[in-house]
Amino acid sequence: MPALSQNPMFQNLPLKLVVTPVLITGATLVGRRWGDAMSGWLVGLPLTSGPVVFFLALDQGNRFAAVAALGVLLGVTSQAVFGLAYVWLGGKRSWTVGVAAGTAFFGLATVLFDVLRLPPVVEPVLVAISLVIAIALMPRNVIRISEAGKAEPADIPLRIAIATGLVVGLTAVAPALGPRLSGLLSPFPLYAAILAVFAHRRDGIDSAAAVWRGLMFGLFAFAAFFSVLGATLGSLGIGGAFLLAVVVALVIQAAALVALRPRVKGTK
Repeated sequence: MPALSQNPMFQNLPLKLVVTPVLITGATLVGRRWGDAMSGWLVGLPLTSGPVVFFLALDQGNRFAAVAALGVLLGVTSQAVFGLAYVWLGGKRSWTVGVAAGTAFFGLATVLFDVLRLPPVVEPVLVAISLVIAIALMPRNVIRISEAGKAEPADIPLRIAIATGLVVGLTAVAPALGPRLSGLLSPFPLYAAILAVFAHRRDGIDSAAAVWRGLMFGLFAFAAFFSVLGATLGSLGIGGAFLLAVVVALVIQAAALVALRPRVKGTK
């Protein structure tokens, strides 16, 4: 029977159990301070998929992680599809219908991208175009950045549990799924969906749509992060590739905030 340390589920487990909760808690507290749109914008940072690819690089090697990063990149479009389906197909009925619709369309997009093979240089262009279209189709009169929502008692522990479970689970099953499908599945917007559901239950579909629209702006940085990883993991290694990806993502995330703020009602 193999030792626990040789099982993918337990490789780097202590680090996974520390890094992910810290990232998720910090983003939750900052988002809670400035409201629903900021929460969505913040989760544009690769808070769950980033650790997934990082641990895949440690566990499976840089080549495996680079292929997974390109899969994650295409998953950005799947996230945009999820958000649009949530708002337009289910949001006005109930949050449960919204989540079901978003999950179904995310699944369809994942199947399509798993079959479709695009040149790596084409993927960032496709993703950027899909985000521009998604922003154009998302309701524009519902964004509030200065009004923070009421906190629910189990909010942060629930988000930590789900995000950590996603990171540990995906890195455990990645060898069986392969790098591409692992990458395509890791951007499933669990965290954004949780934010949207809490906002929806608290204030209605307008607040949920604010989360999703903020997310669309934040996903430009997400896409840039994984574009850099896919292109440089093989040549720069884990440290250099992740450092460059973080710098590029933060610059684009700051630019996205500048673009988002004029569209936000109630900004001081």
